[in-house]
Amino acid sequence: MTSTTSTNPNPSDDLGAQLQNIGLRAITDSLDDFLARATKSQWSPHMLLEELTRIEGHDRAHRSLERRLAHSRIGRFKPMADFDWNWPKKIDRDTIQRAFTLDFIPEARNLILIGANGLGKTMIAKSIAHAAVLAGHSVLFRTASELLDDLQCDSPHRLRLKLKAYARPALLCIDECGYLAYDNHAADLLYEVVNRRYEHRSILLTTNRGFTEWNQVFPNATCIATLLDRLTHHADVTVLEGSSYRVHESEQEAKKRRKKKK
Repeated sequence: MTSTTSTNPNPSDDLGAQLQNIGLRAITDSLDDFLARATKSQWSPHMLLEELTRIEGHDRAHRSLERRLAHSRIGRFKPMADFDWNWPKKIDRDTIQRAFTLDFIPEARNLILIGANGLGKTMIAKSIAHAAVLAGHSVLFRTASELLDDLQCDSPHRLRLKLKAYARPALLCIDECGYLAYDNHAADLLYEVVNRRYEHRSILLTTNRGFTEWNQVFPNATCIATLLDRLTHHADVTVLEGSSYRVHESEQEAKKRRKKKK
């Protein structure tokens, strides 16, 4: 039998488009340069494939990071290099710095920051969340009000889907819990989120209320004791004390403006 298989593939009028079709996106923007470098340096087929793999791997890692950052909704924040550790009258620096190793995430432990407004709880939480994204973890950052508003669903099916979504990330950050008061239904929804993540995924929570005051956040809610039990069972709880740094910054800026006017 005579073989009709050709030893040469059909020439392509648009190699870049074909490379994109099979998922090789990074190389298409610099294909001519890539081929010119390969020809000039006389790369072997093995070397060419190694360089192609390196370029595509770097590009995919970058795109994955961008997707995870966008999905996390961390938003803008000041880096920890700007954090004044000497401003709070009380702060457990060792616990917070250890949290940046992210060892609590694979252990499914929680981290809870308690303190008055303006002490940097959100700044710390966003910095840890950002570090987690950079390390390859899936992260979701929400204020308590955003999370609870999102869970107000008319359809039980939609609620189940949203609860699954909040149970999925490796780290769920719930910011500003305690700034507003909520009804019993909201307490039940928060309990569902905490319970689904209990001993499976980590929660980073910031609050301006001590746990003894959570009955004021969720008045008459029967699930508070159980909610706190699950939230704190495997958790590092650290308290920040002092006056608002934002107020301090505003006062310093006002002094500078007054000096300029003189």
